[in-house]
Amino acid sequence: MKNTKTEDAIYMKRALKLARRGAGKVSPNPMVGCVIARGGRIIGEGWHACVGEDHAEINAIKNATEPVAGATFYITLEPCTHYGRTPPCVDRLIHERPARVVIGVEDPNPVVKGKGIARLRQNGIPVTVGVLAEECRDLNAPFFKFMSQGLPFVTIKYAQSLDGKIATLTGDARWISSPDARKFAHALRHLHDAILVGRGTVSTDNPELTTRLVKGKNPLRIVLDAHLNLPPSMHVFATAREIPTMVAASRGASEEKKGALASLGVEVLPVREVKPGYLDLRELLHLLAERHITSLLVEGGSEVITSFLREGLVDRFIVIVSPCLVGEGKSAVGDLGTRHMEEAKRFTVRRLLKKGPDRIFILEPRGSET
Repeated sequence: MKNTKTEDAIYMKRALKLARRGAGKVSPNPMVGCVIARGGRIIGEGWHACVGEDHAEINAIKNATEPVAGATFYITLEPCTHYGRTPPCVDRLIHERPARVVIGVEDPNPVVKGKGIARLRQNGIPVTVGVLAEECRDLNAPFFKFMSQGLPFVTIKYAQSLDGKIATLTGDARWISSPDARKFAHALRHLHDAILVGRGTVSTDNPELTTRLVKGKNPLRIVLDAHLNLPPSMHVFATAREIPTMVAASRGASEEKKGALASLGVEVLPVREVKPGYLDLRELLHLLAERHITSLLVEGGSEVITSFLREGLVDRFIVIVSPCLVGEGKSAVGDLGTRHMEEAKRFTVRRLLKKGPDRIFILEPRGSET
């Protein structure tokens, strides 16, 4: 006898795998995958490949090897019901008359939420919701946070030695991690809408903040420099006409310095200064959200990492641990005001990866919700 729950999970896993092919290409839209099956056979597959192009359901229908009427659709996210860059997917589904639609998770977008499911049922199409729901939600954690809180999903990434150092006492950090781990880090940049560092990191390392080690898009580069003290000659500014680059600065920053950066193609974003040299990070996140930045990769030094932690703005940690000892050096995290162990910030390890000799911990704050 056929086990429907098992079959549903198998096809939804395939839909999730397809959805991941849109990683780094569909934001601010979510990644979505779709499988069409009948009689134990897959007859169509699709995924949302690029923002502005057809959604997963439409691509699966177009790729089908036979008529899809009477088949079962497996979709990682509830079909859309509104006109955006493309027509509503739910209308096409109703037109195709599937025997059943299986949905991983409800769309958190209030314009869609529950409406696609209701439309299908109102048109006599049976709908099952919640198959591999946690995996489907995790796939689009930035999208879910953006829709529920109106803020980008913030990931802190850094490489450290076994004794928790990100640089020597002289500030030298090249290279703590292995070449394989650095390629992984560049792939992470491709997956995010924007990458952020502080003035200290730019001054010390003069980084490019690109995806040059892998094939992928370069994210928007953001530098925190409240008083615009960095010279325009830094790598990140010199390539601003090719790669979108922004400096978050105090509203009272020098107009002359703003003009010098603007002449290079750098956008200066005014942000409230909460104390000398420190910007309001929460306001910055809201300003980025207004630009449809749904995911932010923070590669800053200790001060930036500590500031995001103190403000409770971190959704995920990615820590690359290299099997080396530095001894006295610079720690990744500064003073968080912790005086007793019960006050320590605790994390849940979601994944543990191996890249060359390094181990990569992917962690989330305990009790965090997206």
